[in-house]
Amino acid sequence: MAQAITLAADAPTLSAANTGFMLICSALVMLMTPGLAFFYGGMVRVKSTLNMLMMSFISLGIVTILWVLYGFSVAFGDDKGSLVGWNSDWVGLSNIGLTELWGGTTIPLFVFAAFQLMFAILTPALISGALADRVKFSAWALFITLWVSVVYFPVAHWVWGEGGWAFDLGVIDFAGGTAVHINAGAAALGVILVIGKRIGFKKDPMRPHSLPLVMLGAGLLWFGWFGFNAGSWLGNDDGVGALMFVNTQVATGAAVVGWLAYEKIRHGAFTTLGAASGAVSGLVAITPAGGAVSPLGAIAIGVIAGVLCAMAVGLKYKFGYDDSLDVVGVHLVGGIIGSLLIGFFATGKGQSDVEGLFYGGGLDQFWKQCAGVFGVLAYSLIASAVLALLIHKTIGMRVSEDEEVAGIDQAEHAETAYDFSGAGGGAARTPASSPVAPAESKKVDA
Repeated sequence: MAQAITLAADAPTLSAANTGFMLICSALVMLMTPGLAFFYGGMVRVKSTLNMLMMSFISLGIVTILWVLYGFSVAFGDDKGSLVGWNSDWVGLSNIGLTELWGGTTIPLFVFAAFQLMFAILTPALISGALADRVKFSAWALFITLWVSVVYFPVAHWVWGEGGWAFDLGVIDFAGGTAVHINAGAAALGVILVIGKRIGFKKDPMRPHSLPLVMLGAGLLWFGWFGFNAGSWLGNDDGVGALMFVNTQVATGAAVVGWLAYEKIRHGAFTTLGAASGAVSGLVAITPAGGAVSPLGAIAIGVIAGVLCAMAVGLKYKFGYDDSLDVVGVHLVGGIIGSLLIGFFATGKGQSDVEGLFYGGGLDQFWKQCAGVFGVLAYSLIASAVLALLIHKTIGMRVSEDEEVAGIDQAEHAETAYDFSGAGGGAARTPASSPVAPAESKKVDA
């Protein structure tokens, strides 16, 4: 009886502070998807701006519905063979009590489901940057539906679900280096190998049409990433979330410096696009590692990621794959860097007592990280390529050549990002007393 009383006293109870904190973090992660839309939207040519925005925004709709119906259950339900989860009570998020807690935490299960939903939304949106200018919107919507069901939900269970093979192996992934960034980057590579290059790749100029929009998107991503990373500890009673918050800022700043230094040496200039891309590479690399390393380790990870990702974005020209907005070079490579460097920089004083090579722990954790990295990479690459091929051979994945050349915004959305028809005065702004004939006025307004 005394033991039962002790256990009851030790049982976690709902914390209003942690619940509020996690709701704020969930909102921050949600903001990352519109931020990504602006980041990608500024990087493409004018004729593809709206399509890029829409490819992110549609994920907010589709993945939300699927997550409620079965995604949360597959990702975090009771383990089935170390590959998927399932809990029939969570189908439709039904049979969940309002104050029912998630696992051994002090937050409601509903809050955890909402937080993880935002990760599920962002991950397929990341893939879209590799496919800019050339994918049918309907095909993209179908791809998202299939991809999160076949790839993201199971991989999330592998990495974060109790009983998942990577979880049981001891792979460290604080907030998504494998489940989000390597997963999305490998998927992007698989799809672009199926659908091929843009018309004019390596021939026509394909410069960003709005660097201010890119910087706005990068800023929103950086801001939202604090919720993405610090929130993944599901509270901050022991300071690990605070460590992750600090390391997120430190690694990102270091990556900006690393990328720009490489650019200056290699190309002779510090570019705005380089600063934005460097920030994202640092955010990606610290995502799996930030709870396990010190701020000095975060500086090292950030600089290494900034330099290596800057080098990696040029590989598409060498090997001939058209990764439009460098999803492979930043997210796949950055995710690999951050995940593997845990095996060297883990201090044993953060989220766990695991120590990396530089802190006396040998290479044991490094090999575990390798298993997680390359297991997720191989599965996502192959499964994503197969899904893209099925869609490509059935309803068709790409718009026609004429539509791609003319502009995918007009072809797929019947809109353009910028309307200059009324700029600078002219007949469209002529007052009623103008001598312009009514018929002529109507023609101008149309």
